[in-house]
Amino acid sequence: MGKDAAVALLRFIDHVAITVADVDRTTQFYDRLFGAEVPFDHAPDGCTLVRTVIIGGAVRINVHQQGNGIDLVADRPTPGSVDICFRFGGTIREAEELLKGHGIEIIEGPSPRIDNEGNQAQSVYFKDPDGNLVELMTND
Repeated sequence: MGKDAAVALLRFIDHVAITVADVDRTTQFYDRLFGAEVPFDHAPDGCTLVRTVIIGGAVRINVHQQGNGIDLVADRPTPGSVDICFRFGGTIREAEELLKGHGIEIIEGPSPRIDNEGNQAQSVYFKDPDGNLVELMTND
């Protein structure tokens, strides 16, 4: 299959996996901000190794407990190593208010950006409990 055919077949990112120090703490953080559903826990012997978390009703994150012994992972699965951008449906001011309302420090922004379709956008950045860099991007 050629590159053009492969490009035509690629649809979207299904999920992102992040490694964290505490699965419950991370789940609570994203639930507090965006609402979180937990459709699946891989928890043999009652110890959660991987949790599937759906935030905002549409975005899937697989949350891996650090040192979970699962072999199919990135080379260096380390808490705080992810940089992820979420498209935010509200205004940049609403994004700021959401974060400030939860006592979350905005470490940069609002900053002008270009989205994946080449349109003008704005972003604010913050850290999750493990130090992962999280961006909320909006086209308001």
